Amino acid sequence: MTLEAIAPAPSRATPRPAVLPCDVAVVGGGGHVGLPLSLKLAEAGMRVAILDIAEETVQRIRGGEVPFMETGAEDLLREILPTGRLVVSTDPAVLHGVPVVVVVIGTPIDEFLNPSMAIFDKAVDQLAPHLADGALVVLRSTVYPGTTAHVRRAFEARRLRVDVVFCPERIAEGKALVEIGELPQIVGADDDDTFGRAAALFHRLGAPTVRASTAEAEFAKLLTNTWRYMKFAIANQFFVIAHEAGLDYNRILGAIRTDYPRALDLPGPGFAAGPCLLKDTMQLAAFTSDHFPMGQSAMQINEGLPAYLVAAMRRRLGDLTGRRVGILGMAFKADSDDTRASLSYKLRKLLVWAGADVLCTDPYVRDPQLLPLDEVLERSEILVVGAAHASYRGLDLSGKDIVDIWGITERGIVV
Repeated sequence: MTLEAIAPAPSRATPRPAVLPCDVAVVGGGGHVGLPLSLKLAEAGMRVAILDIAEETVQRIRGGEVPFMETGAEDLLREILPTGRLVVSTDPAVLHGVPVVVVVIGTPIDEFLNPSMAIFDKAVDQLAPHLADGALVVLRSTVYPGTTAHVRRAFEARRLRVDVVFCPERIAEGKALVEIGELPQIVGADDDDTFGRAAALFHRLGAPTVRASTAEAEFAKLLTNTWRYMKFAIANQFFVIAHEAGLDYNRILGAIRTDYPRALDLPGPGFAAGPCLLKDTMQLAAFTSDHFPMGQSAMQINEGLPAYLVAAMRRRLGDLTGRRVGILGMAFKADSDDTRASLSYKLRKLLVWAGADVLCTDPYVRDPQLLPLDEVLERSEILVVGAAHASYRGLDLSGKDIVDIWGITERGIVV
């Protein structure tokens, strides 16, 4: 979320309506991280303000509709709305008098894959006039090391006394409502009182907490996402090595994993994408002055996989010019509607550059360029599995050349 649409705040001397403030506000509360947290806090009995700049998102939430796929979220939203414990707005005035403000804005990376701090400077400028002295500000998204201290100093420079902590989200999309209350919440705080305030928020959800300093918590989140990204990279590198040897890597992986617990954490191959893993690996690389060869190699392997597949298709199937290629699944991961940083879109671009006529489908993604599954299956001569949606298992793909690095079809990869 960005905060560009937040209007200038009135002077602190300006009288405000006599509205009972909420217990907690979530800035960016209409998104994949903010909305599940808001719903769970409201379910726990707190009065929650959701602040989001997207008017369409706000209207959909007010109408009982969750703007993305999240198991159980829509039922919970419709249960909570009649209670009045959920206030959804684009007006930052909802922050007035709120003692706890959770901020869900991530550090973006620029065109050179370096983190940009400008978004937090802008956030402080736009939020500070609305915050109450003594408020607890909880940074929730992954940030570049030192961001929490930077934000704290920025509030101090505006003579606003607030406590700032870093408590990274740790949920998997689709499982958020369960995992928020079950997974330990890392609370990055630099003094006992601030830690106690932040821990109390998550204890309302029944979640255990793990104490860390703000810097330790920032690194904990970056290292977690980078480790996952690197694991996917080694799996994809193993796939490429096996494939170039003329072997089916998924069969090899099955042999490795069978009744062998020390290999159960070796992932299968596939597109490693989404809004966090690459970005956070590059943030860690930037922090080390770009002296992080393992992370940078992981980026090259994962981001290079679509190009490898196109090259393999051309070697095996010949010139792709005019060939009709269907991509099954445009989300960045299985059984999701989230396309952020999806490598299926990169694959589509590369296939178009190779001269192919590309048809795309996805049962969950809203994109006017996508076609129904039946049409893609009928018209395509080559099919590539872009996202391993469960609905693609068991499809009749006879008569087609199949590219399936995920191993969800019976025929597997043939290029």
